Amino acid sequence: MRYGRKFLWKIDEPELGNHQSAWSGRPGTWWALTKEVWTASCEDDVFGRAAQLGFYFLLALFPALLGVTALIGMLPSQVVLPTVMPYAREVLPAESLILVEHYVEQMVQGSGGGLFSLSLLGSLWVASWGMMAIINTLNAVYGVKETRPFWKAGLTAVLLTIGGAVFVITSLILILAGEEVSQWIAEVTGLAWWATLGWPLWQWPVIVLLMLMAINLVYYWAPNSDHEWQWVKPGSVLAVFLWIVLSLGLKFYVENFINYNAVYGPITGVIILMMWLYVGGLTLLLGGELNFILKRPHSTGGSVSSET
Repeated sequence: MRYGRKFLWKIDEPELGNHQSAWSGRPGTWWALTKEVWTASCEDDVFGRAAQLGFYFLLALFPALLGVTALIGMLPSQVVLPTVMPYAREVLPAESLILVEHYVEQMVQGSGGGLFSLSLLGSLWVASWGMMAIINTLNAVYGVKETRPFWKAGLTAVLLTIGGAVFVITSLILILAGEEVSQWIAEVTGLAWWATLGWPLWQWPVIVLLMLMAINLVYYWAPNSDHEWQWVKPGSVLAVFLWIVLSLGLKFYVENFINYNAVYGPITGVIILMMWLYVGGLTLLLGGELNFILKRPHSTGGSVSSET
């Protein structure tokens, strides 16, 4: 049981289940819902917390890349990198892409069995710091305090980080062997049109679906709160949509309207990368705010209950 965010009413889990959302069954509330999400985001300092997430994401990004490149290093890099990098080029500004690509190339060229065994565990631990930051910020968004033991919260962060790694590896498999996968599905199901249309038509919808599932897992397991599992949460859809739109918008803005090289010089790539990671943290928190508001009990306006 936890006191709601800025409310005096107490919400127990059974009581929460008997209440309907303040927004359920109310037509014509899109604009009001948008204003509510904006107001709640300002009250919870979502834009400031997104900057914190961006910082932790930056700390976790390169150890995470180290772990991924340890896996890539076991594959022929002359095939992997030219295949994967065009997908990153779709959403990353050029300066940041150069920074990441240079790092990955160096790691792949120097990778081996020792790198795989050492970096995988170390990068997993450091990358979990970013997930721990997500847990703390989503707790603030949901209006609950962290009451789980340190080991349990840490284990949750590590498991969610592993889940993120599985998402990345699955995406890499689909990117590298997508055509073979589509051919296999066509053979098993007898859907010849699947192979006829080709993997390029299906790859982005499948990757977006994987993103929705990954963010859903974060929204379900990260906050210290009780809520029902949903295969597709509105906040997940909002987060993925905003991430795609804002990433493309940032890429277009950086490449066409301002010369960051004249301002930041050699650290331009790092600055723009932090901006992109900030966008990722912001969209994740805005999606969490939407989920919180849609599930908030109509009779109390309180927050979801926390786990005991």
